Amino acid sequence: MNSIFSMRLFSSTRSEALAISLDGVSYPLHLRRSKQARSIIVSADTVKGVVRLTVPTYASEHQALRFAQSKSDWLNARFAEAVPPVTLEDGSQIAFLGEPCIIRWSPEFARAPLLVEDEILLGGPAEHVESRILRWLKVQARTIFADDLQFYCTRAGTDFPRLAVGDARRRWGSCSGRQSIRLSWRLVMAPPHVRRSVVAHEVAHLTHMDHSRRFYALLDQIYESDRRAADRWLKDHGRGLHMVGAERQSQLVD
Repeated sequence: MNSIFSMRLFSSTRSEALAISLDGVSYPLHLRRSKQARSIIVSADTVKGVVRLTVPTYASEHQALRFAQSKSDWLNARFAEAVPPVTLEDGSQIAFLGEPCIIRWSPEFARAPLLVEDEILLGGPAEHVESRILRWLKVQARTIFADDLQFYCTRAGTDFPRLAVGDARRRWGSCSGRQSIRLSWRLVMAPPHVRRSVVAHEVAHLTHMDHSRRFYALLDQIYESDRRAADRWLKDHGRGLHMVGAERQSQLVD
């Protein structure tokens, strides 16, 4: 399969002007040089619709573009299997705590979203439905995550850390050495046992900042369910969580 590259401007750190055409569809190509990279790495960011190249400092731009071209079939397959973005509007279906919910908008409803059985009801301007649903999900996530953290910190016998709620696409959670845990708000859409597995995982890192036997022993001690089943769920369905509101998110991020 042939790929067509266009180049208008290039910088040593990042380029917004490179593009690759796959089956007639043009995707921005972001090239980043890394002192740590030992080889050229290509990846398909199916959320933003971007092809990313990580390039060692010694490799030329021409080598990087040729490598990406050699992976055109693989890139096409990744974009072809991508889950489509879920637009949040009246009638859309999303998950909350693992259960399907329908978004219902009416000018007669209150502006603030309200969960009623299997529906999320809200009013206000119709063009702001998506932004208000996203804000509501993030607020719910913080409250639920705080309860989960308290539960597992008590079990692990550790102090309650600072909680941050973010939207990283490569990690569902992270723990810093400064006693801070960051969790993806999107976990609030996953089944509870999946979300709680990630929270318990990060709490275990407050004691063991590695993935040693001691770490997993503590994780299995504090987590009440099957962490491997939770991992499999995220592997199979995590991409779908990232696509909720993805079209809007891609417009907000460079």
